[in-house]
Amino acid sequence: MSTVQKFVFKHNPGTIHEASDALETGDLSSVKLCEGLIDRIDSVDSEINGFLSVDKDQILEDATASDSRRKNGKELSPYDGIPIAIKDNISVKDQTCGCASKILEGFASPYNATVINNLRKNGVVCFGRTNMDEFAMGSTTEFSAYRKTSNPWDVGRVPGGSSGGSAAVISSGQALAALGSDTGGSIRQPASFCGVVGLKPTYGRVSRYGLVAFASSLDQIGPITRDVEDASILFELISGHDELDSTSLPKSNFNYADLHDEFDINSLKIGIPKEFLEVQGLSTDVKGAFEKSISIFKSHGCGIVEVTLPNLAYAVSSYYIIATAEASSNLSRFDGIRYGNRVDKSSDLLDIYLDSRENGFGEEVKRRILLGTYVLSSGYYDAYYLRAQKMRTLIRDDFNKAFSACDLLLSPVSPISAYPFGSVSDPLQTYLSDIYTIPVNLAGNCAISVPTSFDGDGMPIGTQLIGNFMEEVKLLQAASWFESVNDIGKQT
Repeated sequence: MSTVQKFVFKHNPGTIHEASDALETGDLSSVKLCEGLIDRIDSVDSEINGFLSVDKDQILEDATASDSRRKNGKELSPYDGIPIAIKDNISVKDQTCGCASKILEGFASPYNATVINNLRKNGVVCFGRTNMDEFAMGSTTEFSAYRKTSNPWDVGRVPGGSSGGSAAVISSGQALAALGSDTGGSIRQPASFCGVVGLKPTYGRVSRYGLVAFASSLDQIGPITRDVEDASILFELISGHDELDSTSLPKSNFNYADLHDEFDINSLKIGIPKEFLEVQGLSTDVKGAFEKSISIFKSHGCGIVEVTLPNLAYAVSSYYIIATAEASSNLSRFDGIRYGNRVDKSSDLLDIYLDSRENGFGEEVKRRILLGTYVLSSGYYDAYYLRAQKMRTLIRDDFNKAFSACDLLLSPVSPISAYPFGSVSDPLQTYLSDIYTIPVNLAGNCAISVPTSFDGDGMPIGTQLIGNFMEEVKLLQAASWFESVNDIGKQT
């Protein structure tokens, strides 16, 4: 057992709502809060590797400014002075935004992402850059160009990905909350592996402006937090319509106060897609945690209905055609000329392109670019990309039909829990493990991972609740209720 694993859960830095209350009463200052978290980083992050960079001077300067506002009665919101960690693919002005890739090493963003402007308007302190799979392409955070992040529950195991750094710093007590991005499960899966909460909002409810694109029709920024209440708070801060994002939904603001409306668990219908229990590779521990979740809802009077998602079997293949095709297009700009570090070994322009991309991209990114370029190439577009888009429509229709019979869907997050580094070497096997999360991104719906149980090795297992389009209030109310009746949420 690692040193971190022995003591990490004795250090609970609290939650956003607890820190907000303490700041309001004067029992805590933003400077003291940030200093405590920085001390925690200095103590444990050399073993976790959750952060790529932490600008301590800037953090304390922002925290001091927040304390001054509060002293003068001019705080910007109840969350003024709260530190939030930021995934390395979200732009913060004058901070590096390298997507954990060598090709963007040293690149400083010239502007803020809309979500960062939204946080700044509320006085939130941007608290470091978290590690990730390069360009968000991966499920283990092993594909960072700089270092692999470890799972705080066992540093010999993966934390999940691609937002593994964000999940790991919350789980290890190095941050109160973090932003991640979710293209096919990259918030929910690491949240499940690390025993924290991860929310993937409805596509379009949170602006993608300033998020370095992987797959534009699938990407979504969302919160990773210690509890559901914090996920709701952070979601409220970052959501809303944005004219700078053409896919932003109109009137998409979320009101945290709506969560406190009357919620009757007895009137709720939970759908269990029959295909979810038929997934190949579903571990005994994860199946047991899923059945426990069903039992909790059922025992409290919630209606349980069986639904079907008949096209689930085609979700992974459709996703990896669409996502890689969009990645091939989006990453074409990183060529050493327009963006990215240049390898200038030749006066020939083509060689500059080839050498810069060959040296700048890691193996997983190259694999996905090649796959995406292939499915978009002449003669294959109709056979692959167009067919995958048609299948996406069928999958979206499956969800619509399922939600006509129930309020929410319940599922595992991943067929397996966090596994040892090196134990899964086949990329295809890794891709297939996204079977429960990918369909939500294809359909554009919202979903959340909530800690549920542990496997035989003591590793966390989460349960996924899936909501219909724009129904985050219902989703978060149910998740908060589930958390309150399930003791696992109080053990970290």
